[in-house]
Amino acid sequence: MNRITQLFETRDANILSVYFTAGYPASDRTQAILEALQDQGIDMAEIGIPFSDPMADGPVIQQAATQALRNGMSLRLLFEQLKDVRRTIHIPLILMGYLNPVMQYGFEAFCRSCEAVGVDGMIIPDLPFADYMAEYKDTATRYGLKVIMLITPETSDERIRLIDEHTGGFIYMVSSAATTGAQQSFDDAKQAYFQRINAMNLKNPRLVGFGISNKATYDVAAGNASGVIIGSKFVQLLGETALPAEAVGKLLKALQQ
Repeated sequence: MNRITQLFETRDANILSVYFTAGYPASDRTQAILEALQDQGIDMAEIGIPFSDPMADGPVIQQAATQALRNGMSLRLLFEQLKDVRRTIHIPLILMGYLNPVMQYGFEAFCRSCEAVGVDGMIIPDLPFADYMAEYKDTATRYGLKVIMLITPETSDERIRLIDEHTGGFIYMVSSAATTGAQQSFDDAKQAYFQRINAMNLKNPRLVGFGISNKATYDVAAGNASGVIIGSKFVQLLGETALPAEAVGKLLKALQQ
């Protein structure tokens, strides 16, 4: 069974997924970061594929992607690093990146490599839903991969229901239409958005991402979904600490304050 599916079948609340950019702060940290996340109880990891034009990302992740590319990180190198990852890492793994590097690699080749190293799914923010349905869904399904789609406060109910019907794993519920980055709280408009989606009774579980960095934002997000996704805060901490385990510890502490 796909590990993402298995996770949501055994847990329906307080799931914590953490994003980091492959190749940052150094090109050889992927395994160490994954081990630190797993060892401290993180439920799922999203590994970012660095790209030169990350349109949905805020300054923290943009800077990390730039540094990762300077460090020589590439999709081919990442798959090489993940070749033996399943010997020690058992939590679900998702690759998150933009369509351009995936298409340069070749979509079927990408899916084949994901299956070979034990990646469970992908998030491609700039993959249009119509293109996914017409050109990519069958290939991803053939390799046992979940394609996770994003929704925002601007996504129509009709589109949300289509995504819910034709994807699996979970729905990535973006907290706002802005780029990634830490926020101190969620305003009334965002909370109304959470309530609107709750009332739709979707079949797929949801994780809330973008802007979660402290207890206040974590509690609201986790209370309106199966869990949360944290990216910018953790990437920032990776750049400020000597060891990945220290960054994970500081992240968990921040979510309690």
